[in-house]
Amino acid sequence: MTDPTLAVRARALSLPPTELPAYLYDLAALREHAAAVRQALPERIELYYAAKANPEPELLTALSPHVDGYEVSSGGELAHVAEAVPGRPLAFGGPGKTVDEIAAALELGVERFHVESEHELRMLAHVAPRYARQRRVGVLVRVNLPVSDGSLTGSALAMGGRPTPFGMDPARAEAVIGALADGTHPHLELLGIHAHLASGLAAGQLLSVARTVLNWATGLGVPLREVNVGGGMAVDYTDPQHRFDWAAYGTSLAELTAAHPELTLRIEPGRALTAYCGWYATEVLDVKHSHGEEFAVVRGGTHHLRTPATKGHDQPCSVLPVDDWPHPWPRPGATGDRLTVTGQLCTPKDVLARAVDAPGLRAGDRVAFSLAGAYAWNISHHDFLMHPRPGFHFLNP
Repeated sequence: MTDPTLAVRARALSLPPTELPAYLYDLAALREHAAAVRQALPERIELYYAAKANPEPELLTALSPHVDGYEVSSGGELAHVAEAVPGRPLAFGGPGKTVDEIAAALELGVERFHVESEHELRMLAHVAPRYARQRRVGVLVRVNLPVSDGSLTGSALAMGGRPTPFGMDPARAEAVIGALADGTHPHLELLGIHAHLASGLAAGQLLSVARTVLNWATGLGVPLREVNVGGGMAVDYTDPQHRFDWAAYGTSLAELTAAHPELTLRIEPGRALTAYCGWYATEVLDVKHSHGEEFAVVRGGTHHLRTPATKGHDQPCSVLPVDDWPHPWPRPGATGDRLTVTGQLCTPKDVLARAVDAPGLRAGDRVAFSLAGAYAWNISHHDFLMHPRPGFHFLNP
């Protein structure tokens, strides 16, 4: 188990059942964590937040003093983030950009485009002259590099190093880089390389990836100003107390930047910044016994908190006992020490956590699921069975 912060615990216990489930975000915890990450990084490393992890405006605002900008991956994210944190630098990434999205980004003055293909470059080159009369549009070419040193082993999600729809093969990327460097597209400016290859990696693995990307980029023989090595910092759902080693990562990044003083190195963490500040709090509705096992059914489920179903893990949680039982019928409770926590959906896949150590758990108790600050509500299938949507509470603003 993992314990919620005092503010989260108090709010989870104070909410009436009709206001549960609820997402509880501790903004003070987020600011503290983001400040520590920023402090661990050398000054020459730029830190962009990948808004796809959690685009809640309150979180974007809390992060603003600690990040250099935001990475967005759709026209919707672009408009949303530009409104939530106006005037902050934006980088527009992601595959499958449309002409309308590119035009909207140019209209908003987006400073960097992560170009994913030759076709995307042609679209950008065609649209840019309408908006770039006073400036050239900055381009980072996304490349899908092969990685042979094993540094991607065990990654939660691999976006590179193998056939994927992300970025370009190195040979194709070199051709695009050459066209940008030789002035074929006069309204576009080659800034550098983007290479987000995998997620869920430890500090040593990500450093190995960064070296691979930098070696490839500096071997092109083309002047570059920036190299973006993406995010992918691991979040350990089996042990929430174990966090990515930002201190070691920052020390080694400082060595890399010292070896390449002509380059700005940029990273784009998402989950590793916001996961720890969010909790999904709910109420136990029933405790059931089935074929020698026990199940706690809670309000809500994976239609609110999709991560454990998509990643196949158990969401860490903490039980908050509630003494009051206002009903005239008996209160169901667990007889063993461990049980499975499920939601209200009509599918056996609606499992939030297995083998939860919760002796004495009873209907009416509260359960707070941690690490719910990223890829949780925003990736969930909200309308399945049309259950009520959760509340949202932003603590310590």
